[in-house]
Amino acid sequence: MDPSLDTWDFSSPLMSLWMNRFYVYLGFAFGISLWICFQIVIRKQLFIFKDKNSQKSVPKATGDLMTNGYIPLQKKEVFVSGVKIFYGSQTGTAKGFATSLAEAVTSLDLPVAVINLKEYDPDDHLVEEVTSKNVCAFVVATYTEGRPPESAEWFCKWLEEASSDFRFGKTYLKGMRYAVFGLGNSAYASHFNKVGKNVDKWLWMLGAHRVATRGEGDCDVAKSKHGSIEADFRAWKTKFLARLQTLQKGEKKPCDGNCKRGQCESSAEEESFESTSEEESGTEDHQNLNSVVDVEDLGKIMNYVKKEKREKEQQEEKSSLVRNTVKNEASERRAMITPALREALTKQGYQLIGSHSGVKLCRWTKSMLRGRGGCYKHTFYGIESHRCMETTPSLACANKCVFCWRHHTNPVGTEWRWKMDQPEMILKEAIENHQNMIKQFKGVPGVKEERFEEGMMVKHCALSLVGEPIMYPEINRFLKLLHECKISSFLVTNAQFPVEIRNLKPVTQLYVSVDASTKDSLKKIDRPLFKDFWQRFLDSLKALAAKQQRTVYRLTLVKAWNVDELQAYAELVSLGNPDFIEVKFKIDSEWWTWIDYNRFQELMQEYEDSGGSATFSSKDYVAKTPHWALFGACERGFDPKDTRYQRKNKSKDISGC
Repeated sequence: MDPSLDTWDFSSPLMSLWMNRFYVYLGFAFGISLWICFQIVIRKQLFIFKDKNSQKSVPKATGDLMTNGYIPLQKKEVFVSGVKIFYGSQTGTAKGFATSLAEAVTSLDLPVAVINLKEYDPDDHLVEEVTSKNVCAFVVATYTEGRPPESAEWFCKWLEEASSDFRFGKTYLKGMRYAVFGLGNSAYASHFNKVGKNVDKWLWMLGAHRVATRGEGDCDVAKSKHGSIEADFRAWKTKFLARLQTLQKGEKKPCDGNCKRGQCESSAEEESFESTSEEESGTEDHQNLNSVVDVEDLGKIMNYVKKEKREKEQQEEKSSLVRNTVKNEASERRAMITPALREALTKQGYQLIGSHSGVKLCRWTKSMLRGRGGCYKHTFYGIESHRCMETTPSLACANKCVFCWRHHTNPVGTEWRWKMDQPEMILKEAIENHQNMIKQFKGVPGVKEERFEEGMMVKHCALSLVGEPIMYPEINRFLKLLHECKISSFLVTNAQFPVEIRNLKPVTQLYVSVDASTKDSLKKIDRPLFKDFWQRFLDSLKALAAKQQRTVYRLTLVKAWNVDELQAYAELVSLGNPDFIEVKFKIDSEWWTWIDYNRFQELMQEYEDSGGSATFSSKDYVAKTPHWALFGACERGFDPKDTRYQRKNKSKDISGC
C-alpha cells in the first residue's frame, strides 16, 4: 500500500466536498439557469408595461437624459409622409377643389403640396412617388370632346403612352399610392368624366395602388349623385380623408382583406361613382390582347396570343363576309385597317392615315426635343432624332414573328389585296400628323425652343414603324416624294420580297431584318406565310448585296431562340455583304459612319434627272464620325450637346428604340 495515502483524511469535510465536486458544479449551473430565466421573464413583463404606458408622462430625470442624448428615443415609423394634390383645370373648378382638399389634409398634421399638372414633368418626377411614402391625389376635369384641359394634356399623353409601353412595364409605379377625383358633365354621356377614368386606369396599369375609390363629380345638377358637383366632391373628400387617417395608422386595408385589384368587394359603401372591378378586368383583358408584347413574357403568353389571334381572324373574316354581302360587291377590295385594328393602334398612340398607313412619335424624338439625347441612329449615322418621322405605308406583313414587339394583331398577307391610297396623300397626312404630335410638346417642361422649331421640319423618315413597307405597290413613288421634300429615307424589310428589293430605287439606308440563320429557326421564329420562305430570304440577301447604297443587317437575337448558330450567321453576312457588319467605313484610320444628307439629296437629284443612269454608291455620301460617337470615347456615344438623363427606377431595363 502506498504510504502517501496515510497523510489523507477522507473523513474531513473539505475532502468530502472535493470528492463530490461534480454535484456541486451541477447545482451552481442549475441555480444560475433559474436566475437567468427569472430575469428574462421580469424584463419582458416590464417592457410590456412600459410600452402600454409609453404615451404617459416621462419622468423629468429620464427626460433630461433623453435631451442629453444618453437614452435615445426609438424613431416612430411614418406610414404617410405627406400628400401631393395634382390638378388639371380649365375653368378653375378643379383648382378650387384641390385647394379645399389641401386645407382639409392640413388638419391631419400632414405636409401637403398642391401642384398644377402644367408645371409637373412626369418623366422626371412621377417615379419618385414609388418610394416617397406620399399619397397622391389627382383632381382632373374633362374638357371638350372628352379631352383633358390644356394644363393636363402633356401629363395625360405621357401617362397613356407609358401604360402601353412594355419598356415601362406593369410594375413601373409599384409602390405609388393614389386616388382620383374627376370632374365632368353627364349631359355629355359619351365622354362623361373620361379624363378621370383614364388617369385612374393608366396609373393602375403601371402598377400604382389605388387607396381610395375614384370619385366622379357631375355638373348636371339633375343627375348629380349628391345634388351638385360640389356635394359630389365633399362626399368623396370625406371618404378620402378617412382613408388617409387609416393609412397614417399603418393599416393597409380597411376591409377584410379580400380585395381584388384595389377594389374593396366587402365594403357596403361602394357607390355608382366609384370604379368597379369589372371595369378593370375588362381593361386587363384588353391590355393583354392589344398591348405590346414583351420578349421577357413571351414564354408565358404565346399560347394565349395565338388563341386570341385565331379568334380575331375568324371574327374579321365573318365581319368581312357580312360587309361584302350587304354591299353585294364581292370584287371590291376592303380596307386594311379594320375597326378592331384601328382601336388597338389608336390606343397605342398611332395616328392612322387612310386605309393602310400610320405614323407615331418615337420616344427618342421626345427625348431629343428636351435635350436628353437621341437614339442609336444619331450616334451611328448622325440622324437628328427630333426631326425624324417614324411611319409606314403598309401596316401588313408577310411574317407573324413570335417576338414582334410593335404589334401582334396587324394584318398579314403574301401580296397586296387591299384598297390602295395614293403616296401623295400618305406623305402629306403623315407630315401633318407628325407635326401635330410635335405641337403638343409646346410648353412642356424641358423642351428646347430651338429643337421644337426644328422638329416641325421633318428631315428623316424611318420606314420601320410596323408591317412591311416594301409591300406597298407604290413604294418607289413614295420614296421619290420623300427625296423631293429633302427627307432622307431609312427603310426596313423582312427579307421576303426579293423582286421588290431588286426593283427598289435608291434609299438613304436599307435595312434587312435577319431574325435567324437556318431554315428551321427562321420558320420557328418568323412564322412566314410564304412556302418558299427560305429561298426568298436568301434571294433577298443576294439582292441586298447588289445595292450600291448603304445597307445594314439588323439582327434580332433572343436567348434560347436564335443565338446558337454563329457560323450560319457568318455565312449570311458573306451572302448579303452589308455595309455595317463588314467594316467598310474606316478611311485612312478614321471612321466615316455618318451620312452627308445634303450630298445624298444632291446625288438623288442627279439620279432622277438622268433617268437612273447617274448611279452612286454608299461611299459617295459618307461623313466623318465625330469623336464622341467612337468606341472608347469618354462620352460613351452620347452627344455632349445634350444632357444624359437616367431614369430613377432601375427595376426594369427600358433601353431600345
